[in-house]
Amino acid sequence: MTEEFQPEESANDTMFQDAAMALRKGDKPRAKELLTLLLKADQNNPTYWIWLSAAMETNKERVYCLQTALKLDPENVTAKRGLILLGALAADESIQPFSLNRARAWEDKLLLANEKPKEKGLKALIKSPALRLAGIGLMLAGLAAVVMFGFVLPRRVTFAPTKVYTAGPTPTFTGTPTLFGATAAPTERGARISIISTLLPQTYTPTALYVNTPRSGAARDQYRVAQDAYARKDWDAYIASMEIIAGMEPTAADVPYLIGEAYRIQGKPSSAVKAYNNSLKIDENFAPAYLGLARARFMTEPKADLLFLYDEALDKDPNYAEAYLARAEYLLLKNKFEDALSDLDRANELMPESPSVYMSYADVYLKLEDKEKALQFAEKAYSLDVTNFPVYKMLGSLYIENGDYESAIEALNLYTTQETKDDLAFAMLGRAHFELGNYEIAAQVLDRAFSLNRNGLRKYYLYRGLANLELNNIDQAADDLEKAQQNDEKSFDANFGLMRAYYMQEKFGSAFQRAEAVRALAETEEQTALSYYWHALIQEQRGLKKEASKDWQALLSMDEQWVTEEMRDTAVTHLLSIVTMTPTPKGAQKTSTPAAKGTPTKTSAPKVATPTSTP
Repeated sequence: MTEEFQPEESANDTMFQDAAMALRKGDKPRAKELLTLLLKADQNNPTYWIWLSAAMETNKERVYCLQTALKLDPENVTAKRGLILLGALAADESIQPFSLNRARAWEDKLLLANEKPKEKGLKALIKSPALRLAGIGLMLAGLAAVVMFGFVLPRRVTFAPTKVYTAGPTPTFTGTPTLFGATAAPTERGARISIISTLLPQTYTPTALYVNTPRSGAARDQYRVAQDAYARKDWDAYIASMEIIAGMEPTAADVPYLIGEAYRIQGKPSSAVKAYNNSLKIDENFAPAYLGLARARFMTEPKADLLFLYDEALDKDPNYAEAYLARAEYLLLKNKFEDALSDLDRANELMPESPSVYMSYADVYLKLEDKEKALQFAEKAYSLDVTNFPVYKMLGSLYIENGDYESAIEALNLYTTQETKDDLAFAMLGRAHFELGNYEIAAQVLDRAFSLNRNGLRKYYLYRGLANLELNNIDQAADDLEKAQQNDEKSFDANFGLMRAYYMQEKFGSAFQRAEAVRALAETEEQTALSYYWHALIQEQRGLKKEASKDWQALLSMDEQWVTEEMRDTAVTHLLSIVTMTPTPKGAQKTSTPAAKGTPTKTSAPKVATPTSTP
């Protein structure tokens, strides 16, 4: 290990040493757990991110950690080396390979006896018989000091979480009174959370136990086995271990509840409901079981009225922060925004600085069409937990709504590198590229989105159609724009794009029909100018010069701020052409002034790809 992997002075604490020791022993889950906790306290520490990359199981996760480290410290050579080795960064001759800090034995063997350098310094002293005995004594004393200060004393203060973390939407909450008269310990944010989590139909992030029930001696070892299975997301093994504990502790209501949570994460709501009911048979006042029932039943009965279960959970424990958050999310789905905000305010009081609460605030304000507030809350959630990947998708969506397409691309790129099956995220990323004029990338990304979901992304046919139109993939563009127009017949952009596609296909009758729709749908002066321009071009191709002349004259009569110089020059040129081609009176000599060189035949219109209104 090179010097660059050594902990910095600010990070040279007990937890970091434990994490490093766990890595050296090959205990990656333990190292990941501790390093994630460290990042919760200091998420801008590149050293922690580099070490965390070594604890990850997949290359994707390692790349993410190293990219984050490099973003925080662009000159970090260790991060660059790691990314080069993983193929995520181009090779750079200025970045030297990891150095070897020890001599290679085969080189020494090649030296002849008379070529070997004379021994100096420590080696010479070691060979001195007089000093060997003293040296041994010093070594023994040093070893004793290392054992005492390096292992014994630190272990007395080493942070070693023993709680089991259950599935739920909240990564952190402060201690709340429990049914047993005790106070739940505050959650260490992010404990046992994988830095790259896999999204399930609902988002499940680790939360602290509602009640940290001490396990009996016989069950304690089995509980550790269950914890390890949970960390690996081996839900079958976790359930099996907890079933054993249930037999050992038949009066513990939290055990069947935790089994229910595992079933819920697995997507087995029926089994989860049975487990939650078993928990209530042991203790009918156990609030988390009611919340679990509400969540599990929602998976199979999304339209059912389940509010009474959330209410029951809060009736059993009025300070149950996670239940307030869950009820707020349920109320949001029912479009009861004011009630949802009220619950979020209470949840925020009970667990301040919770990323999940701020995420839910953002959801509510997005539904209320207050994009500015929604973005503020989403950015706050991100600042509190950069490992919460759903926030990247939300930020991407909000940046698009606010017209910040570069930021949207950055957020959605990070999200889609991990969530490779999220069709909507790819669709939004494609739109952001389109808005910036990256038409080829936009088309490719949107192809990926439609390969994942052909029927649920209909509004995004517009952006792929317009991108292909700019790439001169006319037939593909026309096909997409027809679907976009069918999806929203009142969309100016869809009708305008389809009109252009038909024109380029020389389907002038179909283009004229769309041009009539475009004229009727124009709401702004800019749209009106475009409708005159294209209507004139299409009428000319249909042989209706007189009607085209009216359109050109109407275009030229508009205020100059709405008509580009290119459009105005084209209108003048075409009008002159129409006038000189007009038949002369009978008996008069026919003259014909040729159109100016370069006069467009089909279209000289400026490319207009960017939608003028959001569909």
